[in-house]
Amino acid sequence: MSAVIFFLVLLVLLGGYFIYGRLVSNVLGIDYQRKTPAFSKKDGLDYIPAKNWLVLFGHHFASIAGAGPIVGPVFAYIYWGWIGVLIWIVFGSIFLGAVHDFVSLFISVREDGLSIGRISQKYISRPAGIVFLIFLWCALILVIAVFANASAKSFVNEPEVVLPSLGIIPIAMLIGFFIYRLKKSVVLSTFFGLACLSALIYLGAKVAIILPVADPYLIWVLILFIYAFFASIIPVDILLQPRDYISSFLLLFGLAISFLGIFAKPLPVGTAQFFKFNSEIGPMFPLMFITVACGAISGFHSLVASGTSSKQLPNEADAKKIGYGSMIVEAVLSAVALFCVAFGLKNIPVTRNPVEIFAQGFGQIVFFLGDYAKFIALVILNAFILTTLDTATRITRFLTQELFNVDNKYLATLLVIVVAGAFCLSGTFETLWPMFGASNQLVAGLALVVATAYLIDKKKNYKITLFPALIMFIITITALALMLRDFFQAGNYLNLALTVVLIFLGVFILVEFVRTSLIKKRIR
Repeated sequence: MSAVIFFLVLLVLLGGYFIYGRLVSNVLGIDYQRKTPAFSKKDGLDYIPAKNWLVLFGHHFASIAGAGPIVGPVFAYIYWGWIGVLIWIVFGSIFLGAVHDFVSLFISVREDGLSIGRISQKYISRPAGIVFLIFLWCALILVIAVFANASAKSFVNEPEVVLPSLGIIPIAMLIGFFIYRLKKSVVLSTFFGLACLSALIYLGAKVAIILPVADPYLIWVLILFIYAFFASIIPVDILLQPRDYISSFLLLFGLAISFLGIFAKPLPVGTAQFFKFNSEIGPMFPLMFITVACGAISGFHSLVASGTSSKQLPNEADAKKIGYGSMIVEAVLSAVALFCVAFGLKNIPVTRNPVEIFAQGFGQIVFFLGDYAKFIALVILNAFILTTLDTATRITRFLTQELFNVDNKYLATLLVIVVAGAFCLSGTFETLWPMFGASNQLVAGLALVVATAYLIDKKKNYKITLFPALIMFIITITALALMLRDFFQAGNYLNLALTVVLIFLGVFILVEFVRTSLIKKRIR
């Protein structure tokens, strides 16, 4: 039965890509002959055309995937069962998440690679744009701190993943050198990189790298931030793009063997938790939607689309594959994560550690790999935590230069690293995590508002983004209001104040949008 459900999920997502994705593409007006910023603003650092769309797909997909589409569905299943989560993953991705990503990428390409924050200044208002940029900067600092912490802890707790996770960095640089400097075949370079990566995974399972220091966590945090610093400032085709490209094959391999496991050994669905409206943390609406997060829609994706991918897109014809297609594949990943825990596990571990739960469920689904399956799951997950870390650092460097008018890339990156590093090592970010999902979804809603303002200005069908924007706005503001109540009752006044700021941000930008795009332009 689980195999039949999974087949239907794949069929609907594929249909969404070809049918609804084409509709969105027609609304936007893709121009196959138009020169993209990767060529018109080519600078050898950030604006560099990808070798082909597959290379850029690898970078974009690896950057947006991260741990979110795995952790979110795992938690959501525990609290509300599998049916509601699966429906939101499938239809949320098709009509909201993939549209959000595709439109964000397209608009940034048409606006010379500007970030979604800068674009909001032009199409809504300057005050709205400044407020949006400040919020995006703060949100990304949180992302960097959280993912640096997650990766450092995984290196300490699972030292076997260190070699394949960090060893991929020099391999990626070598692949980038082969493709862009020596002009070697992308196919041959890819096979070479994958062979090296396979060897690293094999050795990693046998060689645990344990730092002989009193506080290995601190050392790993410092190493990760040093890596993030250099990943932010060196040309994108030397490290970031080839690393994400090679890393994407890890996840695609994980998906492939998951498919094999699901179809080779169909699991019964009757024992899985089907549906529960109320849970120990609150009602399904709106909290399930916030918890699933990146599995259906994520504001971080608009930052990747308008931060790095728009500066590397070789042709507008590839925008649908990169923007809409990547989100559809991420939805497949989220469905796999959900199937691993819902149908692969009979009992959820009492630790409630989503990484551990996913790894154990993955091991049951991919039964033919034995004990090795759990290790592969951990390697895949950690690799994508790192891709989020380095991409987020680079995007925050862009925002720092835009927001504070800092031309020096070294100074801008150092500012990001120092603030995020201090935040990470302080440990205080852990108390802010409950708001992270809501803030991320709020960014998605606001990015859709900006997209709607753009489409109104260009006299295009703005309803494809307006309705998703309103849905996300209702979900996130309702969730933040519930958090406001909980923080007040708990006497947590710091989180209370931050939640008020988030609500103010959303309402302010929405009011500015209504004033400038709906009322002023007399839109009906």
